[in-house]
Amino acid sequence: MDIVEHALTVPHDGAGEGTYDGGYGCEGFLATPVRGGEAGVLVLAGSSGRIEVERCRILAREGLTALSVRWFGGPGQPPGICEVPLETFVAATGLLRSRGARRIGVLGVSKGAEAALHLSVLHPGTDAVVALSPTSLTWANVGPGRDGQTRPYRSSWTWRGEPLPFVPYDDRWTPAQPEGAPVSVLDWYERSRRTFADRVGAATIPVERSAADLLVVAGGDDAMWPSLRAAEELAARRRAAGRPVRVVARADAGHRVRFPGEGPAPASTLFLHGGSPAADAALGAAAWPYVLDVLRGAA
Repeated sequence: MDIVEHALTVPHDGAGEGTYDGGYGCEGFLATPVRGGEAGVLVLAGSSGRIEVERCRILAREGLTALSVRWFGGPGQPPGICEVPLETFVAATGLLRSRGARRIGVLGVSKGAEAALHLSVLHPGTDAVVALSPTSLTWANVGPGRDGQTRPYRSSWTWRGEPLPFVPYDDRWTPAQPEGAPVSVLDWYERSRRTFADRVGAATIPVERSAADLLVVAGGDDAMWPSLRAAEELAARRRAAGRPVRVVARADAGHRVRFPGEGPAPASTLFLHGGSPAADAALGAAAWPYVLDVLRGAA
């Protein structure tokens, strides 16, 4: 399918968002089918912070209007994932509606999935969520806030000017890998959850309150955080509330799910992500039909 591409800035006027005073736009990339489409999807990267150009392109070739935005590290934004206003994503979904999308989905990976899940709970304009390698909890900041400080820990997200409850990290943790080698931080998240068990309840993402259709995709060999455990927790909360959910999992896949048409994720010198290029691609291929169905509203 032929597509049209645009680099753009997503404006934000703060209208109807309580005490939010962001007042800035964010950089973005929009890919649309030439003939248009009624389903739009906001595509969110994780802690890489990148704009997901290739992922937007493959979604647009399937008939979806796909937008990806830079949600931290850009002009007027926190330099890290620290107290990022969720209204940033409300503005982005508003742009999709202005381009003719009647159904709005959010596809996020890792920290982007954390944001997508929260958005579906807090903002009723979200019709579908695809959460890749998700968490079931709100975690502390990854990197500095607007003040340039990483400590004390703060929430990753705010809504209407208020930080969301979060689980901090246990700074007594040390990596098992030798110095200078890529690190798995899976045990850091698991240890932090145990250390701050008294904060888990308040920090749990209440997906049972979301009216959006939900698809969760996770690998059992994720070396970044326990995404398969989180996927199962999210699904359990949804089912207990009688809400729709589908989980697609693969035991040998890692953190970086790859869809048909996407190449292998680049090797990292900093982190171990688990899985393998073949397993990550196999998980993405298994999930792909369900991704399209839930975003189009055919699930």
